[in-house]
Formats: sequence, structure tokens, C-alpha cells
Amino acid sequence: MLHSVVRDSVIASFRAGARGIFCRADSFKSLSKCIRTVHEGKIWASTQELDYILDALARLKPVQISNNSGMALLTPGEQHVVSLVGEGMKNREIAQNLGLAEHTVSNYLYRIFDKLGVSGRLELLLYAISHQNIGDRV
Repeated sequence: MLHSVVRDSVIASFRAGARGIFCRADSFKSLSKCIRTVHEGKIWASTQELDYILDALARLKPVQISNNSGMALLTPGEQHVVSLVGEGMKNREIAQNLGLAEHTVSNYLYRIFDKLGVSGRLELLLYAISHQNIGDRV
């Protein structure tokens, strides 16, 4: 729970593993929705908070997601797809950008989600942000 919606606090919370952001200024009714949503495995964030996350992602160095021993979990092509998702591109736009079929981009995303244990684009972006090196912070 945050006292107020401050960009750095929102980003730090998601980097630390938060799955939802609730501000003290929000209604009590929203708190129960937040808890239920996070309990269901979904993300709870306002549009403003999502804007902070997307802005932070856009400022990051190219995504290099690796395991504890430093080995890359994603191929260079998959990393490029993650970067384009971070720029807000849809599958069709990514396909055009990379000269691929839209179905191929869907397959890339399926493999990326599977490798990282995420279930959607927002979780992918949050994963990418939370797994950046400390020196890469915005």
C-alpha cells in the first residue's frame, strides 16, 4: 500500500515483486477488488501506474533476461520481440517490423511466456523490469 502514487514508488514496488498497487487515497471498496484480483493471479494497477511502468520500460537498456548463472533465457530474436512489446507494438506491428507472419510473432510470444512463466504482455513487461540489473535502473 502506497501513501500516494509516486512514479519511483510504483516502479520500485513492481521491481520488488508487487502484483498490485493500492493507494491510501483509493476507496475501501477498491481494496477488496485489488486483493481479489491479485489473489486470482492478475495484476492490479491504475492507468497512471501502468504509464509509469511502460515509461520505465522504454528507458531501460535492451532486455537481456538471464538466469542466476548469467545465461540468457531468451534467444536474440525473442529478446527483440520483448523490446518491441515494450514499445507498445501489437503482434501485427511486430510482424511488419520484423518481416514475419503475425502467427510467427504469436509463436514467439507463446515461447517467451512459457520460458519466463508469465501469462501475458503486462506480466512480461513487469518481469523484464524486475529482472534488470541494479545498474540499469531508471
